[in-house]
Amino acid sequence: MLIDLRSDTITKPTPAMLEAMFSAEVGDDVFGDDPTVNALEVKAAAMFGMEAALFCASGTMTNQLAIRTHTRPGDDVICDILSHVYLYEGGGIAVNALASVSLPQGKRGKLTPELVSAHIQPDDIHKPHTRLVCLENTVNKGGGCYYTVPEISAIRQLCDLHGLKLHLDGARLFNALVETGESPEAYGQLFDSISICLSKGLGCPVGSLLLGSADFIKQARRFRKVMGGGWRQAGFLAAAGIYALDHNINRLRIDHSRARKIGAMLERLPEIEEIYPIDTNIVIFRLNDSILATDYVKQLEQKNIRSVTFGKHLVRFVTHLAFTDDHLVELEKQLSA
Repeated sequence: MLIDLRSDTITKPTPAMLEAMFSAEVGDDVFGDDPTVNALEVKAAAMFGMEAALFCASGTMTNQLAIRTHTRPGDDVICDILSHVYLYEGGGIAVNALASVSLPQGKRGKLTPELVSAHIQPDDIHKPHTRLVCLENTVNKGGGCYYTVPEISAIRQLCDLHGLKLHLDGARLFNALVETGESPEAYGQLFDSISICLSKGLGCPVGSLLLGSADFIKQARRFRKVMGGGWRQAGFLAAAGIYALDHNINRLRIDHSRARKIGAMLERLPEIEEIYPIDTNIVIFRLNDSILATDYVKQLEQKNIRSVTFGKHLVRFVTHLAFTDDHLVELEKQLSA
């Protein structure tokens, strides 16, 4: 039995999702004629109480569109040093937005008002103009930790005080929401823009959404076209997104429960020095200094367990809808062998 814990992006559409995709009514999205894309965008915007949404190919695209739309060349973006927009999007802030980056180091990748305030550039011609703050929820490099609405509200107040825009990389936002019980509408009131990913825990084959005001999304749509992101009969993919939003949010709790059970297994292994707190569906653990993560991942591969390195001595597992209780039993057997 193959146990693939590399990422929650490795899922494939379920039969029910495939049925929704194959029966979708489609049109040309660049012309605005795809009814299923339009329905997905309206549905997602309404969930968060925001004016409009834009369906895109990836979370990297939605994040980069947001940064490009909020900023002007020479501006400065504040994001944590562990943030996905900085580490894993190909230098897109520099390439797409021609902006610089200030990098506070929060606890497990989470920013605070104090950290943001300390990195706001002074009104000085030698400095870039601080324009945007980006948060990530949940924090991938932080082991799936999450912000709460009160924590975000404090940062929002600081942004308002300094005239800054606030963007959320919500690639795994629904993982956070099922844990906190907070509403999407509360997030819509706090952020100027939100990116949500459909192809991770929600199980879609591809796709992310960018949410914001009507004017913001109109401009982002133009930049999407510039990036080559206009697509045609995208309704087949949008139908998967609609299905996921209707059926796959609440089940994320199952992934979180299985992640915690994996943590309990790992605690019994002598080669593991530390396990990050398991808040959602991401398990990060630190090996003894004598063991390299690259070697350990190869050893796991020999047992049909797939994982990824997350540092010199760090390994990451991610649970998802294709990882079942049967996989969990087999994982425990292989880890203890």
